[in-house]
Amino acid sequence: MRPLSFWNNAAEKPGWQARLLAPIGALYASATAKRLKKPARFTADVPVLCIGNINAGGTGKTPTTIALLQRLQTRGIDAHVVTRGYGGSIEGPIQVDEREHKASETGDEPLLLAAFGPTWVAKDRAEGAKAAQQAGAEIILMDDGFQNPDLTKDASIVVVDARRGFGNGRCIPAGPLREPVDVGLKRAGLVLSIGGESAQAQFSNAWGAKIASPHAKGQLKPLETGMDWTGTSFLAFAGIGYPEKFFNTLRGLGATLLQTHALDDHQPLTTSLLARLDADANRLGAQLVTTEKDAVRLPRDYRYRVLTLPVRLELQDWSEIDSLLDRLLAKKNAP
Repeated sequence: MRPLSFWNNAAEKPGWQARLLAPIGALYASATAKRLKKPARFTADVPVLCIGNINAGGTGKTPTTIALLQRLQTRGIDAHVVTRGYGGSIEGPIQVDEREHKASETGDEPLLLAAFGPTWVAKDRAEGAKAAQQAGAEIILMDDGFQNPDLTKDASIVVVDARRGFGNGRCIPAGPLREPVDVGLKRAGLVLSIGGESAQAQFSNAWGAKIASPHAKGQLKPLETGMDWTGTSFLAFAGIGYPEKFFNTLRGLGATLLQTHALDDHQPLTTSLLARLDADANRLGAQLVTTEKDAVRLPRDYRYRVLTLPVRLELQDWSEIDSLLDRLLAKKNAP
């Protein structure tokens, strides 16, 4: 489902639609708070770091998880990811094999994450953590699940898109939030805002006063592949939380976008949809291009026909995140 238009403007006063839906949003927030009071069903013997959000999708959790996996790997730490596998048919827990599994089985994000490190799909996150621990995980990265109480979290990173911030500050359906900002941030061990310099300044001005935890800043940047994006016309499509971010990244590389298609997050790439996109591209004389997350949902016979733009999270200063990781690892290794 595409976000409602009145969700998207950072730190703006709620409009009449949001005010009208506020009572339902209050009920949603109350249900979240009630769920969080439930006791955890499993506490792992290794650290559990949740990479979550307060917003409903589109903040950059997957690139953050990839960056953390790689950061820990450089330190010789065996990190495993546990994820629910949204949209997949597998109940789990099962370790994802990107060569064998399909996105329809595991969900798209687990298939992408599995290319970077051990990744477990489990509808029941507590069972997923048990499986990861038994397989030798030294730290578990819990992809999403900030509002899920089943698994004890040793710390949580709240990821937020700096440009969009926390929107109008209201809970679903009156706004983009799963819970009130003040409530969610109390449980955050660290806030990671993702965006360029101007977006970071905008976020700090709007929301900085509410952040009591350490605050790290990062930016998603295209991976250097040697591709010249300026010499070709493109038809771009994306089924992610915030497709316009992907389209703007392409434009920033000098790409000419003759047509863009914002699909629903995790939307299945059916044969009929792809045939329609392919026909439009042929008619326009354009090359199809999509995101890494969408690419893993492509049928195999389409993968050679669609270009992919990979992006990676870059931080100028890792000190706050490194300190958090040090505390987690030291805590669990203490006698």
